[in-house]
Amino acid sequence: MGKPVTVAELEDPGLEVSTFWSGTRKTRPRGIVLSTYGRRHGPVTRLVSPSDIGELIKPFVFLDHAEVPWTPEPFGSIHPHSGIATLTTVLKGGLAYEDTTGKQGQVRAGGLEWMKAGNGVWHDGGALKGEPLRAYQLWIALPAALENAPPESQYVAPEAVQEVGPVRVILGRLGPARSPIRAPEGINYFHVRLNDGQRWRYTPPQGHDVAWLAVDEGKLHAAEAISAGQLVVFEESGAVIDLQAEGQTSFVLGSAIKHPHPLVLGYYSVHTSAAALVTGEAEIRRIGQRLSAEGRLSRNAAIERLRNNFNTQQEKS
Repeated sequence: MGKPVTVAELEDPGLEVSTFWSGTRKTRPRGIVLSTYGRRHGPVTRLVSPSDIGELIKPFVFLDHAEVPWTPEPFGSIHPHSGIATLTTVLKGGLAYEDTTGKQGQVRAGGLEWMKAGNGVWHDGGALKGEPLRAYQLWIALPAALENAPPESQYVAPEAVQEVGPVRVILGRLGPARSPIRAPEGINYFHVRLNDGQRWRYTPPQGHDVAWLAVDEGKLHAAEAISAGQLVVFEESGAVIDLQAEGQTSFVLGSAIKHPHPLVLGYYSVHTSAAALVTGEAEIRRIGQRLSAEGRLSRNAAIERLRNNFNTQQEKS
C-alpha cells in the first residue's frame, strides 16, 4: 500500500487524524442537507447524476457504486465521454480496461482508473476473473479550459496511492500525502477506512464549500447516522466534518471549490456551454465512426441509441 505517514509529518497543520481527536469539542457538527440510497440497476447503484444531486455538489456530478461479477463474454460496453473526467476506485477484485488513447491493461484492488475525457474519448472495461469487482465510479466536471482539451488517461497501481493515517488520497492532498493523478486544482477525494469506534476529523481547505461522503461498508456517526450504501451531502460551508465509525467502516469523501459553470448535458457528456458540448460530441462521433467500421459497436444497445441521436443531429444540420 502507500507510504505511511511519520509522526513528524502528523504535525502538519492541514492534517487531523483519529488518534489526535480529543473528543471533547462542543462545536456544532456540520449539517447534512441531503441523504440518499440512490437507485439500483442490477449490480450498480446510481447515487448521483448530473441532473439531480450533481447540481448540488459539482464538480462531482456522477457517482455509481458497483459490485460486478466476472463473465466470460467480451466487454461489449465501450462508450464515450466528453467534458468530464471519470475516476474508478477499485475496492475489491480487479478491472480490465481499454481506451481510445491506445492504453489497455488491468487495475487491481486499491488501484485507480482516471480518464480525463476532454474533447472526447471512448473506453471499455469489465471485471477480472475471481472476486467480484467492487468499485466507485465518479465523474468530475472539467473546467472550461480543459473540457475540450486532448484526452489523457492514468492507471494508478495500489502501491502508488499515498496514505496518511486511515486515508488513501485519491485526488488532491491531505497533509503530506498527494495524489499521483493530474487533476484540476481545488478538488479532494479520499478513501477512508476506520476501525470500530475510531474517530476522524476532516478540515477542508479554504474554499472547499462542497462536501459529501458515501459509505461502502460499516456505519458512520456525524450530525446523523450514515449507513452502508448511503450518500450524504453536507451543508455548504468551510466547517470541519467529524465522524465516528461503528464497526469496520469504509467510505469515500469528496470536497471541492464549487464548479462555477452550468451543467450542459449530453448522453455521456457534461460541458459548460452548448457550444462546448457540440464540439465534444462531434469528436465522439468521429471516433465512433472509426469504431463502428471496426465492428466494435454493433452489440451495444446504448451505443446504438447514441448513434441514432448523432444521425438525427446530422439530419438537422
